[in-house]
Amino acid sequence: MTTVRDVMSTNLLTVDATQSLTEASAQMDARRVGAALVMNGDRLSGIITERDILHAVATGEVEGRKVGAWMTHDPDTVTPEERPGQAAAIMLHGGFRHLPVLDGDTPIGIVSIRDLMRLAIDDESPRGV
Repeated sequence: MTTVRDVMSTNLLTVDATQSLTEASAQMDARRVGAALVMNGDRLSGIITERDILHAVATGEVEGRKVGAWMTHDPDTVTPEERPGQAAAIMLHGGFRHLPVLDGDTPIGIVSIRDLMRLAIDDESPRGV
């Protein structure tokens, strides 16, 4: 049985709520990721995504603004033992593309809709085969 642990990314980008949006977006760009976990010490306090940053840019409120003003506070999460289908259902229902993975209270990964699509595509054989 495939679990979220099998498809999640463990190379996490973490930022602090007091960081500037500009700094966080530069880190996301350098790492080529669409989301960063916002930490308060060892505890997950939120998630900042490319959509959040795009919204801030569209409103003209990037300069001098902090991650904490634009992040999603207390995001939905999954455990590493959950099925990928459950993670997909949470994302589809919530209208987002990234989901932190927690082991207890500790962030250990992040799963994206892209990760789940790779799993679905890998389960399919190419056309004509």
